[in-house]
Amino acid sequence: MQYLIVTMAVAAGAGIGYLVLRAWDNTRLAGYKNRMIAMLEEAHEAAERTKKERLTEAREEILRLRQDAERDIKERRNELQRAERKIEQKEENLDRKLDRVSHKEDELRNRQEALEQRGTELEALIRQQNAKLEEIACLTREQAQDILLRKTEEEAQYLIGLRLKDLEEKAQREADRRAGEIVVSAMQRCAVEHAGDAAVSVVPLPTDDMKGRIIGREGRNIRAFETLTGVDLIIDDTPEAVTLSSFDPIRREIARRSLERLVQDGRIHPARIEELIDKASRDVEEDILSAGESAILEMGIKNIHSELVRTLGQLKFRFSYGQNALSHSLEVAQIAGAIAAELDLDEELARRSGLLHDLGKAVDHQVEGPHAAIGADLAQRFGERPEVVSAIASHHDTLEVSSVYEVVVALADAISASRPGARRESLDAYIKRLEKLEELAMGFNGVSKAYAIQAGREVRVVLSSNNTDDGTVHKLAYDIARKIEAEMKYPGQIKVNVSRETRASEFAK
Repeated sequence: MQYLIVTMAVAAGAGIGYLVLRAWDNTRLAGYKNRMIAMLEEAHEAAERTKKERLTEAREEILRLRQDAERDIKERRNELQRAERKIEQKEENLDRKLDRVSHKEDELRNRQEALEQRGTELEALIRQQNAKLEEIACLTREQAQDILLRKTEEEAQYLIGLRLKDLEEKAQREADRRAGEIVVSAMQRCAVEHAGDAAVSVVPLPTDDMKGRIIGREGRNIRAFETLTGVDLIIDDTPEAVTLSSFDPIRREIARRSLERLVQDGRIHPARIEELIDKASRDVEEDILSAGESAILEMGIKNIHSELVRTLGQLKFRFSYGQNALSHSLEVAQIAGAIAAELDLDEELARRSGLLHDLGKAVDHQVEGPHAAIGADLAQRFGERPEVVSAIASHHDTLEVSSVYEVVVALADAISASRPGARRESLDAYIKRLEKLEELAMGFNGVSKAYAIQAGREVRVVLSSNNTDDGTVHKLAYDIARKIEAEMKYPGQIKVNVSRETRASEFAK
């Protein structure tokens, strides 16, 4: 019985515990459910806030894009409107031009019709008059014309003779007067500084006694100096100074440096003169290379053959119409580079073409042909690009244009040459005359050197052959003089001085 009671008590306790646990689980589950509902509500609210924020940002982005698009559309619309206005203005201008052209055509047509009508009336009148004259003179038109032409021809010949004589006398007087005016005007306008820089150099002396030492015994020093340099040494009454005259600036520079060193050294004799002239020639050669390198560095040009650099440096001593050739080339290079930059072209290539465009002027006295063709041949020979070669060859419009750089270089060359005070035609003509004089003399066989001196009034010719006799020397002088008379135009007269040069050297050991 007790066992049953205990069993019932345990069962009752278990049932009560079960009920209590179930009630507790239900309470806990309700709490969990409430918390989950709260979390879901919070998540929903957060999602709604995020959604609203994204929608706001999207609307702002859409608004910004719309504003940008409207602004671009407005700008393009404005550009189109401006273009339309320009086109309308051009159309209006064309219409006005067409109206003017049409008006002029109408005027010309009316004038032509009036002239044709007038010509017809004149022809009819002439026929009537000719018919009346034939009736009066009892001659045909052809017979009357022959008689009239013969009498008119006889009278005209007589009057022409008198008129020609009078015109010749008047022309001679006018030519003499005009020649005097031209000479005086040229002398007044010729600046001393310009002439000195282009044709002469003045070397100062410590004393006037140095002039006698420069001349030497029986003139041997001055003769040796002029023969070796090809420069005319003028010793006049100018106190403590002598003048070097030569159209070739390289020769004149060598002579100037040599004479200054001779005066400073004090030992003046033919052997010392030859030694210092050789040294001065080497120094001038170094200056030529330095001038070429400086020009290339100034223009920022790379990879130019050393021979082209030397040839470019020679332009420092060359002049064209009174304008220094190297300075002109640098100016053309700068202008060509600026033009190329404005046209979105290769600026370095344009500067390179402009710098080398007058390269042929450095050797045009040695090679036959125009300087443009000579320069193009040099550039091609030493590996320059085809654009550069073509620009050099055609910068004087001698060839058909095949590259835009040809036009750029030609334009830059014209701008540099045409600016006020850049060139002097009279000086260039003078230099070309002297170069032509030397060229004619060098064209004969046996001639080793030829120098035009005394402002072109004398040409000194040196023969290299030791087998020539006196008769050959006189014959050569005669032939050179006749050729100068036939191929050159010059004022006054030109003296031809031909001499033989014999040199013997040996070493004492």
